[in-house]
Amino acid sequence: MLPVPMNPPLLKLVVLRERLAVCRLDAKAPIPAWATGEAFLSISRTPDELSVICEDRFVPDGTRASRGWQGFKIEGPLDLDLVGILVSVAVPLAQSNIGILPIATYETDYVFVRDQQLNDAIKALRFAGFEVVDRPH
Repeated sequence: MLPVPMNPPLLKLVVLRERLAVCRLDAKAPIPAWATGEAFLSISRTPDELSVICEDRFVPDGTRASRGWQGFKIEGPLDLDLVGILVSVAVPLAQSNIGILPIATYETDYVFVRDQQLNDAIKALRFAGFEVVDRPH
């Protein structure tokens, strides 16, 4: 069977203004007490690592971390069986030479970019037809 061209609906993206850090800890390390936050928190454990993504301000100095990430929440909830949602966001960013860090949850997807590329990402996504809005306070 040949692939069917994807035409996912253009979505609403909400800008997340918090700076995040992507932290790598030893695979067998306990989840640290500083792994907290209300804006965004993702904890993943694999046989190779414990990865914590949280607000940069909570990460202690000396922690192995990639800092300076910001991004977008795709307004959901999204059906887990939808096809092409992440690709529809990733392609205009890739065409603008903007790398991404995608994270999926049960209800939606998040796409993070380096904070110095956030404004260019907003422009690229709007140019592609997405509605991009700041998160309501």
